Amino acid sequence: MKNNIKKMIKYYKPYKKTFFLDMFFAFIASVITLIIPLVVRYITSKVLVLSKDEAFKMIITLGVILICLVFIQFIANYYITNIGHVMGAKMEYDMRAQIFNHYQKLSFSFYDEEKVGQLMSRITNDLFDISELLHHGPENLAISIIKIVGAFIILSSISLYLSIAAFALVPFMFCYAYFLNRRMKRAFRENRVQIANVNTQIEDNLSGIRVVKSFANEDIENEKFKQGNKGFLKAKKESYYYMGFFHSGMTAFTMLINVVVIMTGGILLTKELISVYDFIAFLLYINIFTDPIKTLIDFTEQFQNGYSGFERFLEILSIKPDIEDKKDAINLENVKGEVVFDDVSFKYNDNAHRVLKHINLKVEAGKYVAIVGSSGGGKTTLCSLIPRFYDVTKGRILIDGKDIRDVTLKSLRNNIGIVQQDVYLFAGNIFENIKYGKPSASKEEVIRAAKLANAHDFIMELPNGYDTDIGQRGIKLSGGQKQRISIARVFLKNPPILIFDEATSALDNESENIVKESLERLAKNRTTFVIAHRLSTIKNAEKILVLTEKGIEESGTHKELMDLDGIYAGLYKWAE
Repeated sequence: MKNNIKKMIKYYKPYKKTFFLDMFFAFIASVITLIIPLVVRYITSKVLVLSKDEAFKMIITLGVILICLVFIQFIANYYITNIGHVMGAKMEYDMRAQIFNHYQKLSFSFYDEEKVGQLMSRITNDLFDISELLHHGPENLAISIIKIVGAFIILSSISLYLSIAAFALVPFMFCYAYFLNRRMKRAFRENRVQIANVNTQIEDNLSGIRVVKSFANEDIENEKFKQGNKGFLKAKKESYYYMGFFHSGMTAFTMLINVVVIMTGGILLTKELISVYDFIAFLLYINIFTDPIKTLIDFTEQFQNGYSGFERFLEILSIKPDIEDKKDAINLENVKGEVVFDDVSFKYNDNAHRVLKHINLKVEAGKYVAIVGSSGGGKTTLCSLIPRFYDVTKGRILIDGKDIRDVTLKSLRNNIGIVQQDVYLFAGNIFENIKYGKPSASKEEVIRAAKLANAHDFIMELPNGYDTDIGQRGIKLSGGQKQRISIARVFLKNPPILIFDEATSALDNESENIVKESLERLAKNRTTFVIAHRLSTIKNAEKILVLTEKGIEESGTHKELMDLDGIYAGLYKWAE
């Protein structure tokens, strides 16, 4: 916990000036609160014994001073509430940028295991509570300590007997708080897990809402959500169970302190060991003393929320990317496109069986290679190793004679274009989605890429042309239209190496022919890997590889493999 607190403190560094001013104004506001009961005591003990004229003048003078103090307190509280909150928002901004940047560095293997809703919860709900703690935590703590210490000093100067009576219950109160704090921390941490699960379920449902409705399975989804929601409610109930004991117990302690002071003060008055005006001032200070206790109650809940969120935040940051640049990595430049697999084996984790075994393959620059095989045979995995979405378990992959682990990820992936079966388009318009392939591209370059991808004509028929909003994930476009936009994106990128991952398998015949023409134009003079679902589409490939669990079992042209009458011939005849 100590190390985590140190890490949390580091986020104050860019805002030291604002933070110290915030603490200064918190101090000023607290001191002013402590002064007011002293004025009451002064009026009741000193002013009332003066003549009417002198008393009137003194009260007016004290009133003016108090009004000035109220105005100063107004400025102090305004700074705390406004500038202090902005400081908290800026720290939240910094942390959100940090975790988002970290998300970008993590590899596919991380996202294979994690759920989007869980990750979203860490970047939204958790960070809000952390920022609230970072802003209000030190401020509430400082105000509480100043008020408690200040009240204790003043109370002791008024009456030592009453002070002992007032503070006698304090050790018991803090033991009670410590006992319940530990249980509240566990409960609040479970809350975080459960709300993240609910977010995951909501994200999953809304992303697949068309599938839900097409199967009329709204009732099933409601039941699934009900279970997740129940889990969250159960966690909330447990946290509120402990919180109920905490709040009611602390309130009871503050009331008991008042009761003890009133009873002790009454006894001291009867014995003439305390004056009435001291007793009144003491009672006013007891309220000031109990006020920071209530603040500490709020702080405790706030701390549990914020700290448990910060722990989850650190959990993500502690995950190191399993794929990153070497310290001496070089840029991959002037790429011709020769790709070599040298005794490559791969498995997804230490416990998994090998997906690829001892793959040896050389693809010369500019060649068109098709990869076929049964589902689950490792075709997509093989191609995912080239841009280092995953790292090989054994062996190495070379591009133009350079091991891809020795070059920077950015330069490697800048030289590879991928067209997938499941096209992902970002919310926004068509122009922005095509330009994603080359952010610095001009409008003319974007239009030229769209024409090469056979997309320009249908784009111009849309209501706003290239400025047409396509909705979330391009939902307003057909499958063929989305695919052509993704191809235009790769045309704009203009990479020397291409990977087509079953790019036409989900299209109708008419769309397939249009997209196929675009793909062939894109593949010209580029090293191209095609993962084929429909074998009829790769008959003209310069080399066809048949990939099985044993590795590359067959290799050759369509004619050579048909003459061999082996696995490929069987697959082709079955497809026909």
